[in-house]
Amino acid sequence: MKVTPEHLATIRDAIAATGYDNDEIRARYRARDIPRADAVQDIDKRFRWDLYWAAARQTGGLPDSTNGYNDAHIDTALRAVVAPL
Repeated sequence: MKVTPEHLATIRDAIAATGYDNDEIRARYRARDIPRADAVQDIDKRFRWDLYWAAARQTGGLPDSTNGYNDAHIDTALRAVVAPL
């Protein structure tokens, strides 16, 4: 994994702080009761990234391309942090 352990911990803590990774929201995603659900091919990936962006908004930013990461690096980190639906 290219994301450093420190950045991984930052992502993990920020996502946990949102409180959005809970049973109610997970059930909505599994039922695809979300905006633009018809366009989603990978619901787990959508959930991971929605959590990432919610955490980024709340914290004012998370590790991203400015740290030398691309989307694949961030997604690998998110898979390590967010359990599948």
